[in-house]
Amino acid sequence: MRKIDPFLTALICAVLLATVLPCKGSATLILEYVTDACIMVMFFMQGLKLERRAILENMRNWKLQGLVLACTFLLFPLLGVALHALAPGLLDSHTWLGVLFLCCLPSTVQSSIALTSLANGNVAASICAATLSNIAGIFITPVLVSVVLHTQGVWSAQAITDIAVQLLLPFVAGQLLQPVLHKWAHRNKKIISITDRSSILLVVYTAFSHAVVEGIWSKLDLQSIASLAAIDLGLLLLVLLITLLLGKVFGFSSRDEISLILCGSKKSLASGVPMANVLFPASIAGFIILPLILYHQIQLFLCTLIARHYHTKHASDI
Repeated sequence: MRKIDPFLTALICAVLLATVLPCKGSATLILEYVTDACIMVMFFMQGLKLERRAILENMRNWKLQGLVLACTFLLFPLLGVALHALAPGLLDSHTWLGVLFLCCLPSTVQSSIALTSLANGNVAASICAATLSNIAGIFITPVLVSVVLHTQGVWSAQAITDIAVQLLLPFVAGQLLQPVLHKWAHRNKKIISITDRSSILLVVYTAFSHAVVEGIWSKLDLQSIASLAAIDLGLLLLVLLITLLLGKVFGFSSRDEISLILCGSKKSLASGVPMANVLFPASIAGFIILPLILYHQIQLFLCTLIARHYHTKHASDI
């Protein structure tokens, strides 16, 4: 029996802690400054970890890389807008914003690569696709959020400053320092992972503290959460089916098909949580990241099952 991921348990605990003991008063301001600093550290670490060389070495497989990007930044937003148009009353307006925001995010890095490896897919191509998606997402996601969510505030002077200072500059600094600090980062991957995850938990706690103060649980009952989970699941199943069909249509090998499915269907919690904190007012950030937290857990569960299916199939073919 597979063990429950401790990080997923910690995410739930962060939400529960914010529900029972939300941050209030002067402590909120201090926590916001700490959260901003954590976001900068996270994007600096992302810049430090994501290797441009991995992109350049695998761009020859441009059909696969192009399709992963198209699924991530085109297919997802189109499906999200379509679902919203079909059932606008299924969720409240703020939670729908969270679903649409989720659709604008880049793919994951770590889990995409790990599951591709488990499924005997094209690991090198997945490293390239996941890296390219996250680098592109720094620039594309704010634009998509503005277009898809009709959020003009993304391009206010304050928002542009926040995006530049908290996201772009730390990421670029990490990229520039990569030749110097790459070996250090490789040796200390566990420390960096703990730092990233701790930062995400802090941002989640801060966002949900604001949301609890604003009455999130009086606006979202169990039926609403079940509806949200169903929408997240439906969205993921649609993308999984479409990526599978695209792999067949383009005549991809089994290894490339696996990379397309596992990279093209994922959404990054590590990028999404801090971006939501930067792009949206604190009062609705909890609503915005709730769909992402649910989607993150659903995608890990389903994609692990898919990876194991491919692994078993590959083993039986040998």
